[in-house]
Amino acid sequence: MSHPAAGYRVAVAQMNCELGDVEANLPVHRELIGEARSQQADVLVFPELSLTGYDLGERVPAVAMAADDPRLLGLAREAGEMLAVVGFVERIGRGEYANAVACLQHGEVLAVHRKINLCTYGGHEEGKVFSKGQRLTQVSTRGLACGVTICADLWNPGVVHAAMLERPDVLLTSINSATGMVDGDFDDAANWQACLCFYAMVYGTPLVMAHRYGAESGAWFWGGSCIVDARGQVVARAEDGVGVVTADLDMADIEAARFAMPTHRDADTPLVASLMARRLQRDRDA
Repeated sequence: MSHPAAGYRVAVAQMNCELGDVEANLPVHRELIGEARSQQADVLVFPELSLTGYDLGERVPAVAMAADDPRLLGLAREAGEMLAVVGFVERIGRGEYANAVACLQHGEVLAVHRKINLCTYGGHEEGKVFSKGQRLTQVSTRGLACGVTICADLWNPGVVHAAMLERPDVLLTSINSATGMVDGDFDDAANWQACLCFYAMVYGTPLVMAHRYGAESGAWFWGGSCIVDARGQVVARAEDGVGVVTADLDMADIEAARFAMPTHRDADTPLVASLMARRLQRDRDA
């Protein structure tokens, strides 16, 4: 691969999924992995549950797979030296499953992130079928440290703060955000952009967000996959439909953004931890 000086090329794969049909979704993944490799991407992010679709309900057990499933390893071989982040249902125990992403490279599963902040509100019922993740995830490729999150993980500021304290160079997130799934007048597209740009600006950390485009079970996934730079500006956005969008990240830009906005430096973790401990104690005493 050739790259910009002191930089990396990150990519999002925007696609739709056949609900509950892993075999139908695998060729789409292979095609988009090949497209991203042809564009010399270092990292490619797929949407949440990209291998299975979202509204699975009782189909969760039928589509679940272990982290070393041959189908994941096959995609890892297709990825080659590129890091590919793919959404799937992970079998974590007898009758227990996680909404997860697999980080694939060189024919191996480097890491699996299980969604921490499950959605069980509005039209979402994840808490009824999935177990919560309990750990943060970070992987590196060619010296690029990548924090990994799934959708509503970003709507828990405490989780994001903890992930950012690990000092990732970039935060990757796979999402499913169908229009109208949140009660009220929640503007999915506008609010997601505000969320991504806010975190990128506050922490001086680029964000790469992969979303779906298309319909499923009467729900509409609006696309809008994008890459936000370290100053909170959208530098690449997918058009409607299926495809790969890339952007180049310059490490010097990240360093400059963090020097100008020293959130990492001034985080004062001991103080925050003590404040949280007091809150927990008040809850116990209530």
